Amino acid sequence: MDGPTKPPTSAPKEAWEAYATRIIGGLSLLVLGLGTVVYRILEDWSWVDSFYFSAVALTTVGFGDITPTTTASKLFTVFYIFAGISLIGALLNEFLKRHARRISDRASEG
Repeated sequence: MDGPTKPPTSAPKEAWEAYATRIIGGLSLLVLGLGTVVYRILEDWSWVDSFYFSAVALTTVGFGDITPTTTASKLFTVFYIFAGISLIGALLNEFLKRHARRISDRASEG
């Protein structure tokens, strides 16, 4: 029979913590870029209007001055907002965890 099993190392967790903000931030920028391109194609908006709507949708501001008009872009927007809010939430979570860790480290040093 084998001896006791060793617990898994924390190397993957440490690697994730070191790069999580960069990975999630990069994915957020990728989603913002994807939305810009999709709205440019589906709605034939200018690049600036497409980027503007993508940013407004992802941040849930929703000014309402530009709205999707085609069925395809409306459906895309629903999934785009769900994915974007999830990514932005995860990014904010990583920022807050990093900030809390810094505060905790300072308190333990003093």
